[in-house]
Amino acid sequence: MQMLDYGLILLLFVLLGVAGLQFSYMFYLERLDRERKMYVRELERRTRRLNEKLEKAEETIAQQSEQIVKLLPECLGVIDPEEEAWADILEER
Repeated sequence: MQMLDYGLILLLFVLLGVAGLQFSYMFYLERLDRERKMYVRELERRTRRLNEKLEKAEETIAQQSEQIVKLLPECLGVIDPEEEAWADILEER
């Protein structure tokens, strides 16, 4: 064999190695893509669940606020002058 044949065989192996690395990297990127898609789907599911919980909590707060307004009208911001006097007495002690 001539030296050129050895060079061509060496070049063939080098190119095979480069192609193997490229395939390995391509499979790695595909796996990362699949994992990220699964992660995004999971985040979307969690977001939907949390939005539902938030809506329920806001409804509960609205209902409780309505009940408080109905049951305790003085909680609307009207401060009794006697309560202020008691606050002053408690501060002095």
